[in-house]
Amino acid sequence: MRDFENVPLKEDVQAYFEREVRPHVADAWIEHDKTKVGYEINFNRHFYRFTPPRPLEEIDADLRLAEAEIVRLLQEVTA
Repeated sequence: MRDFENVPLKEDVQAYFEREVRPHVADAWIEHDKTKVGYEINFNRHFYRFTPPRPLEEIDADLRLAEAEIVRLLQEVTA
């Protein structure tokens, strides 16, 4: 039964534990010798650029082409 939490750097670990973990898992504990301090850089938050999906008609056309190719290949196998 192992789990981990990302505690905000400026927040007290014990206070966070009592508030966020203890109410849900009464017998939880902290292994202080395995506790680490570090940073998480969320690259998606800083560098992601939204690309809108293709129009539905274009996707449907591609699916119809793929479907026709599958049918053709199946006919070659079964003939």
